[in-house]
Amino acid sequence: MQLLYIMESAGDQKIFKDPVHELQMQLDKSRELFIFLLTFLTEVARYAETDARKKASKYLPSEADLNVNIKAAGNELLWKILENDSFKKAQELDKSLLKMDKDLVKAIYNKLIETEEYKTYINELSRDKKNEKGLLDFIFNTLMLPNEDFELHIEELFNNWDDDGEMMQQLVNNFLQKPTQDTRQMITSEKWIFAKTLLTTKMEKDEFTLELIKPKLKNWDADRIAVLDMIIMQLGVCELLYFETIPTKVTINEYIDLAKDYSTPQSGQFVNGILDNLHKELLAAGKIHKVDFKQKKH
Repeated sequence: MQLLYIMESAGDQKIFKDPVHELQMQLDKSRELFIFLLTFLTEVARYAETDARKKASKYLPSEADLNVNIKAAGNELLWKILENDSFKKAQELDKSLLKMDKDLVKAIYNKLIETEEYKTYINELSRDKKNEKGLLDFIFNTLMLPNEDFELHIEELFNNWDDDGEMMQQLVNNFLQKPTQDTRQMITSEKWIFAKTLLTTKMEKDEFTLELIKPKLKNWDADRIAVLDMIIMQLGVCELLYFETIPTKVTINEYIDLAKDYSTPQSGQFVNGILDNLHKELLAAGKIHKVDFKQKKH
């Protein structure tokens, strides 16, 4: 959807010689953002060692300086992430550490050590899996994401943050559940095939889907419809007609949500009305053929 919108807004789609390649590049940018978020998270947790080293090297260190708790730096979940081969390779490829604002890492770490959550964590003698994960959850979801300085830092580095931020939060949280998964691919091969096919189908059927939608616009001029709304409706029609394993209800609901999230306040209701109307008409004409996904696999 985002790529199609960029192409439509450009005015001349011919400048995008290979839209599928452009889609892959967008996914690569998302992967790079994901790796950066994980890297920043691990750097905050590991800063306990840096903090201890710096305080111990003072000219006249106090007793507190010599006894900085570094339990966070040995967090077992943290080290599962750091020892993930695909993560290490992605860090090296993206040069994530070089993009890091070290002062911001320190600032978030300093906020961390003042929290009751952190004090409770370091006072626990054992390393409970739930507590190990809980600390990283807390750093990421409570100290990093709501932090205005962190958000500005991310926005400066990644122009896809506004669009991908919510998805990235979910991906990082999912990764903390299973830190051994491969970080090199943002999506499975099955999802990539779906995305690629949906993109090419929309482009190939552009005029056809437009002609289906136009009669349903009533008093609206097709040229006055928001570009994004039209793209959303055309994608919806493509799914209804050409993606036989996706239930029609799922398609309509997904595109209503996309319209609500990315277009105008009225777009959800508008897209709902058009797609629902088209669905009924196409179904009555015998043009929609769906099969059960589980049966299709067999």
